[in-house]
Amino acid sequence: MDFNKFIPDKIYIKKIYKQMMGKELDLKNPKTFNEKLQWLKLYDRKKEYTKMVDKYEAKEYVANIIGDEYIIPTIGIYNSFDEIDFDKLPKQFVMKCTHDSGGNVVCRDKSKLNIEEAKEKINASLKNNYYWKWREWPYKHVKPRIIIEEYMEDKKTKELRDYKFFCFDGKAKFMFIATDRLIHETKFNYYDMNFKLLPFIQHYPNDKRKIEKPKNFDKMKKLAEKLSKGIPQIRVDFYEINGKVYFGELTFCHFAGVTPFEPEEWDYKLGEYIKLPKKK
Repeated sequence: MDFNKFIPDKIYIKKIYKQMMGKELDLKNPKTFNEKLQWLKLYDRKKEYTKMVDKYEAKEYVANIIGDEYIIPTIGIYNSFDEIDFDKLPKQFVMKCTHDSGGNVVCRDKSKLNIEEAKEKINASLKNNYYWKWREWPYKHVKPRIIIEEYMEDKKTKELRDYKFFCFDGKAKFMFIATDRLIHETKFNYYDMNFKLLPFIQHYPNDKRKIEKPKNFDKMKKLAEKLSKGIPQIRVDFYEINGKVYFGELTFCHFAGVTPFEPEEWDYKLGEYIKLPKKK
């Protein structure tokens, strides 16, 4: 039995914050980016947030706002692994769970896919309720399912780069690019809205290569701002694949709000962007 599930959210969040950040959490007067994310976990809970983090339901939500031309096509949606007919799947695809994080199976060649390994990974993910780990409320009531999508890869970079925009009530203020995710050690570079490299790191090292500004940078920024209106803080992720923009996902709590910035001053600087709503 997991006794942590009996700990109220507020107490648990304070405990995990101190464990991960090495200091007490101030919920009465939060100032840093990470502190304010903890406050939002507890006091900004809207029904639509559940749909927004569901990897299947979010597609419809986003398409209704910015259009379905930005949505990666879905091949199938399943309640269990045994429902999947692999004979009907294309040579390449991506399989993941709708409610979880990190349970992806990327198939570049179906003839080489170890189906039993994939089943073990997906079934483990189906049993997991991501909410309990960090108490990110939007995940609490997402229905566990399996989604299979078309495999996407940019011909120029030979990878699927993420362009992640941090938005605050409809205004994008900074973003980061994730590189080498499936090849080497993952790297993050943070940029302002003029695509100037910001002088901090968070968990992952910088990519020392010169990263070109995405062709559709301004378009992605505009779309992210459209999707983030009325929300105190949200990260809106896109891909640029062969010159075209595709929606990735919506994230309310980047790194669960428990990952330090180096140098620490940036936790305070970025925290100024979050204007907390009145507590109900």
